[in-house]
Amino acid sequence: MSRKPSIILVHGAWGDGSHWSRVIPSLHAKGYTVRAVQNPLTSLADDIDRTAKLAAAMEGSTLLVGHSYGGAVISGAGHTPNVIGLVYIAAFAPDKGESLNRIFSMRDLPPAAAHLHPDPHGFLWFDPEKFRENFCQDVNETDALVMALAQKSIATRCFEDKAGKPAWITKPSWYQVSENDRTIPPETQRWFVQRMRPQKSISLAASHASMTSHPDEIVALIDDAARSLA
Repeated sequence: MSRKPSIILVHGAWGDGSHWSRVIPSLHAKGYTVRAVQNPLTSLADDIDRTAKLAAAMEGSTLLVGHSYGGAVISGAGHTPNVIGLVYIAAFAPDKGESLNRIFSMRDLPPAAAHLHPDPHGFLWFDPEKFRENFCQDVNETDALVMALAQKSIATRCFEDKAGKPAWITKPSWYQVSENDRTIPPETQRWFVQRMRPQKSISLAASHASMTSHPDEIVALIDDAARSLA
């Protein structure tokens, strides 16, 4: 049996497991057992539960990797006993009692906020016409179009739900900052890094969708985390 930890990739809002399509093949080629969870995006508790159940079902040690809202998810799901580390990719890292709305209120809203629209059912959509400009401006037109039109809406309550005690307090973490992010302010991401004190942090001249535009660097960070925990 391989000593390498398994890796679970956790998507964020307006996305699904396919957002990791540029990362999965490289991790697989390196010999990792990789899974990309498909979260319902119906509440923070629902998404933590779905991710935690997948983590518990993996054989042996498991590393969680979360993008964007997925960072809030892995902060909760990271308490699963076999989870040994957390990697945050341009992601939220809330502390106990914090909601994403509260974190957003700390500074001016990012440009993407002007293009989010609630529907009558309590879900939030990203204007497809503004998706590339504000979510993945450094991604090619075809991939950006697919991401925009195949987006998965997120329940507005996910931004209101308060986080529990985060696993990053007790388990090692890694963080990637996207310096050209128009969805989560880079200043907020750097604040997470300062507060979390991860094992390692890197900054990329990337959009919010850094795992698509800079997959080699993201794979290298995940591999570094996995190797240090093996």
